[in-house]
Order: sequence, then structure tokens, then C-alpha cells
Amino acid sequence: MNQDYITPDSWSIIEDGFEVDRVQSSESLFSIGNGSMGQRANFEETYTGPTFQGSYIGGVYYPDKTRVGWWKNGYPEYFAKVLNAPNWIGINVIINDEMLDLFSCKKVENFKRELNMKEGWLGRSFEATLQNDITIKVEVKRFLSLVHEELGVIDYKITPVNSDAKITYIPYLDSGITNQDTNWEDQFWKTTHKEVNDKQGFIECHTLKTLYHVCTYMEAHLFLNGNKSETKGKPLQKEMEVSISFEEHVAKGSTLSLQKYAGYTTSLNHDKSELISAAKSVLKKATSEGFKNLLNTQKQAWSEIWKMSDISIEGDIKAQQGIRFNIFQLNQTYTGTDHRLNIGPKGFTGEKYGGSTYWDTEAYCIPFYMATKDQDVARNLLKYRYNHLGKAIENAEKLGFTGGAALYPMVTMNGEESHNEWEITFEEIHRNGAIAYAIFNYHRYTGDYSYIPEMGLEVLIAIARFWQQRATFSKQKDKYVILGVTGPNEYENNVNNNWYTNYIAKWCIDFAVENLKKVEKEYSDDYARIIQKTKLTNTEIDKMVKVADHLYFPYSEEYGVYLQQDGFLDKEMVKVGDLDQKLRPINQHWSWDRILRSPYIKQADTLQGFYFFEHHFKKEDIEKHFDFYEPFTVHESSLSPCVHSIQAALLDRMEQAYEFYLRTSRLDLDDYNKEVKEGCHITSMAGTWMSIVEGFGGMRVKNDQLHFAPKIPKEWTSYSFKVNFRNHILKVKISHEATNFSLEAGEKLQIIVNGESVEVK
Repeated sequence: MNQDYITPDSWSIIEDGFEVDRVQSSESLFSIGNGSMGQRANFEETYTGPTFQGSYIGGVYYPDKTRVGWWKNGYPEYFAKVLNAPNWIGINVIINDEMLDLFSCKKVENFKRELNMKEGWLGRSFEATLQNDITIKVEVKRFLSLVHEELGVIDYKITPVNSDAKITYIPYLDSGITNQDTNWEDQFWKTTHKEVNDKQGFIECHTLKTLYHVCTYMEAHLFLNGNKSETKGKPLQKEMEVSISFEEHVAKGSTLSLQKYAGYTTSLNHDKSELISAAKSVLKKATSEGFKNLLNTQKQAWSEIWKMSDISIEGDIKAQQGIRFNIFQLNQTYTGTDHRLNIGPKGFTGEKYGGSTYWDTEAYCIPFYMATKDQDVARNLLKYRYNHLGKAIENAEKLGFTGGAALYPMVTMNGEESHNEWEITFEEIHRNGAIAYAIFNYHRYTGDYSYIPEMGLEVLIAIARFWQQRATFSKQKDKYVILGVTGPNEYENNVNNNWYTNYIAKWCIDFAVENLKKVEKEYSDDYARIIQKTKLTNTEIDKMVKVADHLYFPYSEEYGVYLQQDGFLDKEMVKVGDLDQKLRPINQHWSWDRILRSPYIKQADTLQGFYFFEHHFKKEDIEKHFDFYEPFTVHESSLSPCVHSIQAALLDRMEQAYEFYLRTSRLDLDDYNKEVKEGCHITSMAGTWMSIVEGFGGMRVKNDQLHFAPKIPKEWTSYSFKVNFRNHILKVKISHEATNFSLEAGEKLQIIVNGESVEVK
């Protein structure tokens, strides 16, 4: 834990007191989104202190040209960057001709910021004394509408406390913004049109290179003591800004409120020539409903989400706050309604990792969306990868692979590889396995096999072709080997025979061949179409099977464990517990050379394989590998604690499982990795959900049935969650005394609890 200022609360993230040093962290933690757009919790008014301004639009990106010291053949030409979009939240506030700026105020008191997760809004209140000695009370509330996904709303209230005051509100739109994360300081946006009147403003601009057209719009209304003011706005324009100035003399104790309706219309959803008319249509609907009605609709929409996705914990408020924060951010980031969109590691909370799609989606996020949404949401995530299959084949061709072999990108926006680190782009090829595993996991959970003959089998064939070509036959070992890779543990680069990579490569080929046989037998028309399209031959299948049957897996007879990779035991095997804590995290204190020579593991690597393929191993195998590898794991990846929590619970090590759960659930709230100001770890939040449902709840799917092996941390009184399993809504409540199952949809469901069959009606 590196910060501890968030007030424990079961339904809200609360910050009491204003501290300059934590502004950027709070901007991340209090971020809001609606699946289509999102923004960091920047202040609406001017703030001249350290800040990280950020508003983002789903699907809008820029191909920032790769910048490296040594260009290597096959290198991705660009690193896709989620763009800091034109700023629509801005409201300059002037009190008696002095700009409100919390960084320069004489005094800021009673500051409180709240992210209400139950109802889906961000609030802030404070009293500020300006340099001119005027004291004002401010209350702000804003949200991004789940119902009108192109709309955001702000209600900004000011009450003079110690004297009458002249208050000037200047709501504005600004397209002159830049990314913090940029390779060449390029200009990403070009402003093409501006217009503004006494209550509405519009800026049209487009991205360079990718040519996404965006209209940023606003409409503002003034209210005095709750009554609409007759004060007319004065329209203003600058080169890349439009604004409207409202000026009102306000008596001490009276309240002047500005309501701002704003957002984006984009060429993703509208013809580029109709963006302003589309914006006006949104504004007409929004202003006719009004702030209060829109807020009530927002509360209802979030109520529906929480009905299915909530996890309730009794007796441990920090654990409760942690899991709800994670679930809230996941639902803000991705709603599943648009198959063109996916889930970036930072979501809408920051720019690190480019905002692109990683293997995190398939490995960690799909289980959450399968269980808490309609199965079509998870299917859309799989469809996203199918739609990018052609690009994945092109990616492999650039590296010399042939015949329709596919290498899915480590980082992508449109299917092309767009990561600019050699060790990740070319060596972390295990991501191919996560794509195939997601297809398996989707069918296992939903029972929906139709995706495989319709789309998935083509993906599996292309991935199997890649693994067959990527393997090399070693005469010395009389086995096939996979050389020069980086496994999930990114603190090891360019290693040979990473066990996880080899194991998932073998499994991918076996799974592809298994489904080829099934589709040939049961979906003959689809099979004929796929064979014709892919030109797959029996000779090629035989080559795949030969590689899978003869892959090499490094193993230590001394320790009785599979080795993470060749040569792992050549390292100086000092355990993490023997490290000086002042050197943690090691990635912020050690040279990269020293890290690579150490035995330290960034995240679950071999254990990631045991998590995916738990059903392939005995419990004692998992225990032996957990005991060997966990003491060398520094958990400096956000994706690490959840896997370890699940496995610790499986091994009945509840104290350790609980410790890992707290780390994953409060990773950002407590800033474990000293980096939350860069944004939240959205994809790992799905792993937090898994820590409870699969870890403590022990939920598995075996032979088309749900299995549970429930456990409960001693710190909790009880916990409960729901899962949507094949259109059956099952609620599970676990306490120290009993486990209760109830069915909220579906007639009956046969489940297995601690090995015993139970029928739930």
C-alpha cells in the first residue's frame, strides 16, 4: 500500500480534503465513462497545478509513428494511441474578476469528492477563499449518460458565502489539446469548423492519418436559486476554442447554477457531414428531459447493471469497496453493445499502453462479461478477433510465416500490430494462445457451439498453422522446441522453451484438430466452406499433430516441477522475501539488465498455465508449482495477484488468498505499484471478480455443469454474487455457516457443490 486517503465506503469512492500532491491520482480513481467515451476526473474550472487532462472516445485513435533507436526488419510502423479528445467539460469561473483556481486560492476547506458507483455520478464540493477574499461554496455533479451514450452533463453551483459577488461562468470547448503519451509531439487533430451562439457551441475536427471526424458540442443554461435565468450568454471564439460568457450579480447566500450538456458525435456513428445536426438532436432530447430527469434515468440504468453484476461482502468494508470499484470501472469501460470496440488496459482513465487491446481481454475479461451479461456481449469480443483475422495473417506474413498462419497482435486498434517494443511485439507470441483459449472458454461456459463453425474454426486453424511453423525440430532433444520468446513474465526476454508458451501451443493445435473433426461430422456445410477458404490439407494437419505430440517441456527432476524456461535454475535463486523492501518495486530501482539476470517473476507465468489448464493437472501438481514459483514472484504486474489468489484458495490457503485478493481489488485505490496517476488497471479488475467467484466461490464449469467449492475468508461475515449460466440466473450466498443457492431465472439447474449434485429450482 502506497496511499491511504480514500475513505472506506461500501458504495462510493470518497476523498476528504484537498491535497495538491494527490490531484493526479484522484483524476484516475474518480474517472467516469459509459462504454462509448470516458474522461479523467479533471476539474471543470481552471487548475494551474500538476494535472493530467484526459477525455477519450472509444474507437478513435492515431497511428503514432514508431520511435526506436535501432530499426529492425518487420517492426510495426506505428504505435496506436488512444487520443486525448477535445475538452468539453471546461468551465472558467470568475468571481469579482478573479479566476477560480484551487491551486492559487488563499484557502480551500471542506473539500469532498465522491464517485457514487451505485448511481453513476461524480460529485465535488468545497469552500474556497480567493485572493480577493471572497469566499464561495461550490457543488458540482457530472455524469456520462448510459442511456444517451453521446451525452455528458454537468451541474455547477456557486453560492457566495461572505459577501455579494459578480459571478462569470464561461463554459467552453477546446480542440487545442495534446496527448501526454506521444512519440514525436505530432499534432493529432485538425480543427475544421467552429460555431457558437448565446447558448450552444460546436467544434468540428478530424484526426490526422486515420480521419475520424468528431463534433464536440455543448449547450449551457443558467439558473438562479433554481429558477432559469434570463441572462443572455455572450458567444466568444478563439483559434481552437468556442465559449459562452454568462455574467450575473449574486447576493450572499444565493446560488447560481450552470448546467452544461455536452459530448461528442463521431463519424463512427454518423455521416461526417451530419455531425452538427446529430449533436443538435442529442441536445434537443437532453434539454427537454432536463438535468434531474437525466440523472434519474442514469440511476435506473446503473441499478439494472448492479442487479446482475454486484458482489456483496458483509463484514469487510474495504474489501467491499474494492470489488465494487472494480466492477464499476469494468462496466464504465465496456458495455458490449458495439463489436467494433474492445477493452484497453487503462480503459478511459489514461493513455498508457496506447489504450489498445491486449491479450488481457481474452485471458481475464471474457469470464466477467460472460457471467454478468448476456452471452452476446462475450460473443462480440470474440467477433472482434474474427474480424481481425485477415490482419493477423498479414502480421504473420511480415515475419515470414506463410499459408494463412496468423499471429494476433500484442497491441492493436484495427488488427494490425501496433506495439513498439521488440521483446513484446515479436517474442510475446503466447497471446495467440489466449485468443484460442477464449473460444474454448466461451463454448465451455455458454454451451453455444455455433461460434466455432461460423467464425472460430478459421481462427483456430490460422493459429495452429502459426504454432506448427514457429516450432523448430531439435536433433539434440529429439523434440520440437520454440525458441526466442517472452512469456507472460516480462522480466525474462528472449528465452527458449518458455513452458507456458510451449504448453499453450500444443493445446492450440490439439484443440483446432479436435474441432475440425467435430465440425466435419456435425456441420458439413460449414466444414466444406472453411476447407475451401483456408485450403487446409490432411498433410498440413499431420504436420501440426506431429509438432503438438513432440513438443519439449523443460522439467527439473530435482524439484519435480516444470521450469519456466530453459536455464531458469542457472540464476541466483534468492527469494523475494529476502530482498530489501527499499528496492521494491524492482522495476523502479534496478537496471533492466539486473532484472533479466534475476529469478524474479513479474506475474504468473508457469502458474498462468496451471490456472488455464487446471483440469489437466492434479491438485498436488498445482501445489508443488505454486510453492516453487510464488516465492520468486514480485507481482509487479496488475495481472498477477488475481491468479495467485485463485490458486491459493484452491489450495485452502485462505490467508494468502485473502491477501492477494486485497492487493488485486485495491491495486489502484491503494496504489500498490506507485503508478495510479497514469490511469487505472481496468483489465486486471476482471481478475478481481474472478478472485471471488472462481477463487473463494470455487466456481468451475465441468462437463456442462457448474461446480462450486465455496470458501470464505475469516475477515468476512458473508458474500454473495450472481452468474448468468446458459440463461439461468443463479445467486450464490456464502457465509461461515452455510452456502445458499437461489435461481432468479430459469426453471431448474443441476449444479455440483463440493462433489455433490444439487438441484436448484
